[in-house]
Amino acid sequence: MDLDSSTRGENGILNDNKPKIHQPSLNQPPENDVVADRPDERAEKGRVAETTEFSEVKENGLSSEGKNDFSSGGETYESVEKNLNSDDHGEEVKAIIDSDSASNDVVGLDMVQQPHSHLPKPEAPPGAAVDDSPRELPRAKSMPESYDFDVPAIGKFFREKSSSLSAAITKRISSLKENNTSPALEPEFTQAPATNYVTEFKLSGLKVIVNLKPTIGQHEKKLMGRISFFSRSNCRDCTAVRSFLRAKNLNFVEINIDVFPARENELVERTGNATVPQIFFNEKLFGGLVALNSMRNSGILEKKMEELLAGKCPPEAPEPPVYGFDDPEEEKEEQADEMVQIVRILRQRLPIQDRLMKMKIVKNCFSGGELVEVLIQQLDCGRRKAVEIGKQLARKHFIHHVFGENEFEDGHYFYRFLEHESFILKCYNFRGATNDCEPKDAALLSQRLMRIMSAILEAYASDDRCRLDYVAISKSEEFRRYVNLVQDLQRVNILTLSAEEKLAFFLNLYNAMAIHAVIRVGHPGGMIDRRSYFSDFLYVVGGYPYSLTAIRNGILRSNRRAPFSLVKPFSGGDKRLELALPKVNQLSHFALCNGTKSSPAVKFFTAQGVESELRYAAREFFQRDDAMQVDLAKRTVYLTRIIKWYSADFGQEKETLKWIINYLDATKAGLLTHLLGDGGPVNIVYRSHDWSLNSIL
Repeated sequence: MDLDSSTRGENGILNDNKPKIHQPSLNQPPENDVVADRPDERAEKGRVAETTEFSEVKENGLSSEGKNDFSSGGETYESVEKNLNSDDHGEEVKAIIDSDSASNDVVGLDMVQQPHSHLPKPEAPPGAAVDDSPRELPRAKSMPESYDFDVPAIGKFFREKSSSLSAAITKRISSLKENNTSPALEPEFTQAPATNYVTEFKLSGLKVIVNLKPTIGQHEKKLMGRISFFSRSNCRDCTAVRSFLRAKNLNFVEINIDVFPARENELVERTGNATVPQIFFNEKLFGGLVALNSMRNSGILEKKMEELLAGKCPPEAPEPPVYGFDDPEEEKEEQADEMVQIVRILRQRLPIQDRLMKMKIVKNCFSGGELVEVLIQQLDCGRRKAVEIGKQLARKHFIHHVFGENEFEDGHYFYRFLEHESFILKCYNFRGATNDCEPKDAALLSQRLMRIMSAILEAYASDDRCRLDYVAISKSEEFRRYVNLVQDLQRVNILTLSAEEKLAFFLNLYNAMAIHAVIRVGHPGGMIDRRSYFSDFLYVVGGYPYSLTAIRNGILRSNRRAPFSLVKPFSGGDKRLELALPKVNQLSHFALCNGTKSSPAVKFFTAQGVESELRYAAREFFQRDDAMQVDLAKRTVYLTRIIKWYSADFGQEKETLKWIINYLDATKAGLLTHLLGDGGPVNIVYRSHDWSLNSIL
């Protein structure tokens, strides 16, 4: 039974201000009875007072430095000690010290010093049990006896130091570990709403955010099956289905018929028609966009998905596209050119060597007469027939004149094969050998290029098409097929394209080459690196090399000088001049993306609607504040630096502003019209171009 709090002092020792009558314990040794036989009561009382006083001093743990501060009735600590060491009290003091030393030796700890047994003890309250056993005196130790630390004590220490920043963080994180649902928080902390699954701590000068793993509810139940849907490039319904699945954070497999044309037969077999989109939950046909909207509006879509996708995907479901395999139908379509056999004979029989012509050394060439002689011997034909075959080889871009002066003539004129051209090794659509297959139709090739690149944008670009995931593009099956496709451009006949088809083809080729250049050579970090990006990254198209600069300034701008350049892209006798557009279309500047953040969004155009698509691209570009902005207060118009670089295509600045009004939204058009109409001065400021990469990551 515990003693009353008023009768127990510090360290659990009985302490009462009232005098107590000593009652000897029955367990005391016999020598304790000696005190009752002493005659001198006054002397005994003095000794009792002095001994008790000494015991209290030792019990309170006074150090040697504090001896002078101790006093009782005018006597110092030294005087008390002297009295106790006198002859009269030597035996009692020695007994007390010996008793204390023996107790400490046995227990091994610092113990509370008990009064001498001869002295009267405080009387315990009636019914209370007196514990005479030595008590341990808790005190701080400079060196722990063991390495077992008391974690709650450490936590208590940090909590007491709540004014410290580290103590506050430790205190709060400890409370989170102990109880994540604490009903009350400290005043200095602010907890974010529970629905955000984020606990936010706002401290002075520091903001700590702990992301907690959200619990998965029934609506977020993991689906075991597979969602597949057939699609086509530039299909609005397919885009809506794709956006819905991404918004729901659902994994799905998209089978684009334009990228994988062989899967169209599978689509017809499964659905009975070739319309897209067609959604499959495992092997079961769900329907198109109409079915998806109907289920979603009725509120049973999630239940239907859990029902159809509860099990593992069976082998009867549409297979996802496999990387690295071409369609067998496409391989069958690739037929060798009828002239290939003749070309192979010429490669073996002609004396290909370096020649001297017009004071220049021409490498890896042969003369027209030598080619005619080989054809006469191998084909057993006349000379006129051999010359005609030579002209056919030149038109199909198997051979070219070393200086591009003529098509083919018999005599002392030098020619070389396409694979021996000096630029061929720099072309990234050349893989060690020329494509000897029959050249494909340029219009069909352009259309297929547009569809594959549109599929890449739909899968790996942001919604506004201003940011691209180049890493994912480089690893995709769509990009692998694009790289294979551009090899067919080596000997394609671009002259068969119409004006609209030619415009769309070169716009699409520029944007595709820019993506390919970022993946293969990297985006330029400075002005010196831009040369390798814009001028040295080449494709061989129709037997001739094309860079980004050649396409933009030579073809689309009718062979005009590039910014900060003194020469035109094509010289006077260049065969590529035949493909240059007769007139510059200013809108093309807002359709070309060179991989920078300030450039327009990436787009690919159709030959049928290229003009309307260009106007839409210009309107979309001028909606951006970094492309065009009007400040009425300063009477200033902020424009993209693209207009300054190609000012020769736009004319005078005032005429340029009037032309821009046609492609602005209502707000910007109204502000600009007001500035131009009041007759006041208008300042034009061209914004700096952001050359950083337009990458998602």
